[in-house]
Amino acid sequence: MLPGEEPEDRPDAAREQLNRMRQAAQARGNQRTPATRRKTGRSRQTPFIPGEYVGRDPQGLGNVFTRFVNERGWNSPVAVGSVISRWEELVGSEVSAHCKPESFSDTTVQVRCDSTAWATQLRLLRDTLIARFDAELGSGVVTKIEVIGPAAPNWRKGLRSVKGRGPRDTYG
Repeated sequence: MLPGEEPEDRPDAAREQLNRMRQAAQARGNQRTPATRRKTGRSRQTPFIPGEYVGRDPQGLGNVFTRFVNERGWNSPVAVGSVISRWEELVGSEVSAHCKPESFSDTTVQVRCDSTAWATQLRLLRDTLIARFDAELGSGVVTKIEVIGPAAPNWRKGLRSVKGRGPRDTYG
């Protein structure tokens, strides 16, 4: 403070910044909760309501992450990641040993099976799996399962190849 300057004459930068932060929080919709004050050894507190977020109360990481994802509208990308990362849990270990998800676009999962028998089995289980996805991940995340059979062998060898029928055309 300069000599001859009164404390009331000088603006309080910290108080002004605090007021700006409070106004910004109010504009975002955050509500200010009053601090508890001690009076004669007893504290006056607002009643606790389980599951309700109150200002600066500590929250579980799952709740914070869920609120963070919902605020940004990332529900479907997270659900897509859940389908691929939790594939074995969702379809079972036996099916996941023979059928792997390859891609996920819109609400369609493309699954490649290692044999035609497993591709047929997965086609038969399609409705059951979609019902399980709805129960575990939410309705509408997966609406269609596209089953792809095993990849056919490629007979092209080397940089240049001759058009023709493949290995059956070697003796004729």
